[in-house]
Amino acid sequence: MIGATAELGRSGVRVGRIGLGTGPLGGLFSAVGDEQAAGALAAAWEAGIRFFDTAPHYGAGLAEERLGAFLAGRPRERAVVSTKVGRLLRAATAAEAAADAEGFAGAARRVRVRDYSAEGVRRSLMESLERSGLDAFDVVLIHDPDDHWEPAVREAYPALARLREEGVVRAIGAGMNQCAMLSRFVAETDVDCVLVAGRYSLLDREAAVDLLPRCAARGVGVLVGGVFNSGVLADPSPGAHFDYAPAPEPVLRRARLMAERCAAHGVPLPAAAIGFPLRHPAVTGVLIGARSADEVARNARDAAVEVPDALWAELDALDGTDEPGDHPAAGPGTGA
Repeated sequence: MIGATAELGRSGVRVGRIGLGTGPLGGLFSAVGDEQAAGALAAAWEAGIRFFDTAPHYGAGLAEERLGAFLAGRPRERAVVSTKVGRLLRAATAAEAAADAEGFAGAARRVRVRDYSAEGVRRSLMESLERSGLDAFDVVLIHDPDDHWEPAVREAYPALARLREEGVVRAIGAGMNQCAMLSRFVAETDVDCVLVAGRYSLLDREAAVDLLPRCAARGVGVLVGGVFNSGVLADPSPGAHFDYAPAPEPVLRRARLMAERCAAHGVPLPAAAIGFPLRHPAVTGVLIGARSADEVARNARDAAVEVPDALWAELDALDGTDEPGDHPAAGPGTGA
């Protein structure tokens, strides 16, 4: 599975069915040192991962810097890299940066400024290239425009479309923690792909209602992030996170029941969480975050596990669609 690739919509860009999300390498929930981050990236490359997703938001530029430094020593043509636009970064004092951390620890002394204007898109992409040291990004996504639909669709999208026409980027789209606005992008624009985080997992199948069928009908690629729902599907222990916050007890109970079903079949719960989105024909690839070489190696092993049909049937019966609850409009960042 690690080495498998698929075309991202109709873009001509082939991405790994399994990619590495770099949110944790920007210090999501807890700080990660340079050496540990480099080790995680090296382990991903050694495992065969060649698709990397990042964003200015992740650690206020730290993830982009670390990914770029790592790829500087590898053949660039062998990697596919996506980043995002919508947040510009500006120098700040330590106190200002701490107040703007948004769930990231040990971040650079920068603050995020939302900007979905055409000029903001161009500046964001230029600054991401400077931070990373890369000569180009393959995929660029409009990041978390939840409260910014008008500038995102009227300015950010046309700016990215022009960059695509000029050959500056190869594929464009939007990345969010919600389905409704992604469905609007698919219906009203010519995006190549969407990245939906946390809304197509063992615990939350909202994307299957409208977004995935719409993408399939329009030939739009789908990347799925947040397959562990912020951690609870990796380890449903007390204190686990769900949607970037401590998991409520009903969610923990359901995740533990799923873990019991998996164990009865000799399958780790994370293996089922990784494999679940890839069952849907509209899904191109899955992005998995990791903060260490050990986590990358464990995720790679889990991604290789074959989940029996009987277990899928049991997990489908526990999908939790009867659990009420509102989803946050945005957390620490799509694909984190």
